[in-house]
Amino acid sequence: MSARILYAEFTAKPGHEETVAGMIADLAVLVRREPGNIEFTPHRREDDPARFFVYEVYRDEDAFQAHISADYGAEFNRELGPLIVEPHSQLTWLVPV
Repeated sequence: MSARILYAEFTAKPGHEETVAGMIADLAVLVRREPGNIEFTPHRREDDPARFFVYEVYRDEDAFQAHISADYGAEFNRELGPLIVEPHSQLTWLVPV
């Protein structure tokens, strides 16, 4: 099975940028402990710190399914929803070239 690679992006609402940054940093610690996680790297735009991007790599589909089944991920998404402009994180699936 091949790796599952995705790019998530979202925009913090004005005044919530640092809260969102703290939340994604805390989530990164938990996700990186998942046995099937290869990479979970959050970023912010240098010229627009409200814009967040996360590059994620999971060993395979089973590892990704385990990731999205984790209680802390569901809690993160529930708490994130009211703090971002978009209705939810925008996901882009990637494949190696």
